[in-house]
Amino acid sequence: MPRWKALPEELDPQIRGFAEHLRRLVDRSGLSLAAVADRTGYGKTSWERYLNGRLPAPRGAILALAEVTDTSQAQLITLWEFAERAWSRTGTRHDPTTDEQRAAGARAAPGEYGPAPEDAVPPGARPAAHVSGAGARASQRGQYPAPPGPHPPGGVRPGPPDGRRKVVLFLTGVVGALLVIAAAVLLTDLGGSGGDDNTAAAKPSATPSTSASPLPAGVKCSGAACTGRDPETMGCGGEFATTASSATIGGSLVEVRYSKTCRAAWARITRATAGDLVRITVTGRAAQQGLVDEDTDAYTPMTAVAEATEARACATLTSGTTGCTGGQ
Repeated sequence: MPRWKALPEELDPQIRGFAEHLRRLVDRSGLSLAAVADRTGYGKTSWERYLNGRLPAPRGAILALAEVTDTSQAQLITLWEFAERAWSRTGTRHDPTTDEQRAAGARAAPGEYGPAPEDAVPPGARPAAHVSGAGARASQRGQYPAPPGPHPPGGVRPGPPDGRRKVVLFLTGVVGALLVIAAAVLLTDLGGSGGDDNTAAAKPSATPSTSASPLPAGVKCSGAACTGRDPETMGCGGEFATTASSATIGGSLVEVRYSKTCRAAWARITRATAGDLVRITVTGRAAQQGLVDEDTDAYTPMTAVAEATEARACATLTSGTTGCTGGQ
């Protein structure tokens, strides 16, 4: 079992809580840091920094840890999002959406986040990260192009570059197309009577497209089809969701989460205790609710809404305290 160093006193409470939660997951799994690094594809030195609150963990590392420790990815990513906001407030993280590129940079560039880890992932290595639902996406690392090979023996250089050949072929195709069009126009003028009826018949009627725009990759529902469904499983969370309104109730944070892409809303509670209840209500429709179990957070299934203002999130705590977003 690893022995953890004391977390820095100046850490934001959200970052501290998330680091402690990650430590408990590692302790409960019985894995050493070396084993965690081997199974997740992220170096041991990097995990020491994540777990000691010295460096924000990238999303890919959190998804991999959830898989290794048999933990709910949706719940762990929810906690990670709050820690990310805290890192942004401290000024350490400028753009949470590029966390994995910066984390990879920290391993490759010693000057950005301190010395480079000794056991950094070799160039080109790609750890396999399990994707939970849709909206959770595995990290991708770039590869440097191979250096150009030597010229062929005898000083013979290769022929024209592919780009030049493509231009020649393109121009040839354009000229051919123009000749075909000119021939078609000439034949039409010679064979037609010039009447308005023939001219009108030669022009096909344009039919406007009425097909709906396809959903983004990974998103599996929209509108009424989302009611009662899990937002993470259906791909409506993550980058497709925003917090429409929030309220602090008895020390717990309650939010209305809204996805414009899915046209649905759900409620989320964090900093809660087991037994607390959270629900999403929409005027004239049945409420969806979620129960906090052994974790400190929970969220409800979705309810279809046209606008985020139609929904509000309410909580009933085990202490007897109740409340909703919007002061109602």
